[in-house]
Amino acid sequence: MRKPFLYIFSFCLLTIWSCDDGDILDFEFEFDEEFEYCEGVSDLVLYKTKTDPSESMSLLITDYELDDLLDVGDDNSLSLEDVDASFTYRSYYDTSIDDIFCNEIPTNLNINIDETDDVLLDIVTVLTAYDDDDIDSELEDINGDGDLTNDDTDGDGIPNYLDADDDGDNVLTADENPDPDGDGDLSDAQDTDEDGIPDYLDNDDDADGVLTRDEENDSADQNPTNDLTDGVTPDYLNDLITNTIPATAYRSNTYYTSYYITLDIKEIGISILSQDTLDFGYMTEGPDSVTTTPDFN
Repeated sequence: MRKPFLYIFSFCLLTIWSCDDGDILDFEFEFDEEFEYCEGVSDLVLYKTKTDPSESMSLLITDYELDDLLDVGDDNSLSLEDVDASFTYRSYYDTSIDDIFCNEIPTNLNINIDETDDVLLDIVTVLTAYDDDDIDSELEDINGDGDLTNDDTDGDGIPNYLDADDDGDNVLTADENPDPDGDGDLSDAQDTDEDGIPDYLDNDDDADGVLTRDEENDSADQNPTNDLTDGVTPDYLNDLITNTIPATAYRSNTYYTSYYITLDIKEIGISILSQDTLDFGYMTEGPDSVTTTPDFN
């Protein structure tokens, strides 16, 4: 969600030196690791705030918007080096500095220290996509070649790690007990017909010769789990029920994306800092959902 524009900045544990009336004071700043952002018409602001004492750090990146930091390549990553930015550190006499950024009308504040410098940024973004099907993505590398994108059990064009129904039988993978005890070991995955193929990868779970997706005898709604001819066991798990109602469509598929952004500041030259580089921390964006319906095959 976009936020209105103003200033930003923040970071982790730092030691800075502050001069007041000729005295040198040693301060240890304890900012949270995570930073936030605001977006303007043509500028992006990243910031952190803290209280006790009240302080803020912010970065102003001109001619950037958040989408520029999310523009990952085919490898789901983005690396930007030496991005020009303006870095600002402020301390405040006010005990509360809530909502000082992202406001169209700036908050009235009593500022103690206010220093700004031109800096360079190194930014790394990593996109994570997953289907939330109770199987860790790395365990969906069926052929074991280290490439998750070429494992597509049902051939619907959606790789297993993004496919909520890996075998295309219209029963969600999470509903086929791929990891019954939740320990990350799929060797005990449910295998109803004991054919050595776990149900979540088996398009005929009960080995009755009728595809699971075609065992919708009560309601053809792309959901075989609610068709129980005997009133007890779903037909697709009952090898005594072999009626066939050919499926005509897949159910819709939803997967999720989340971005993890890290940022380092270089060439800092403000007087209160005893170092010229700073790990500014991280920001996450998402998760966002993506829903499509694959072509039926």
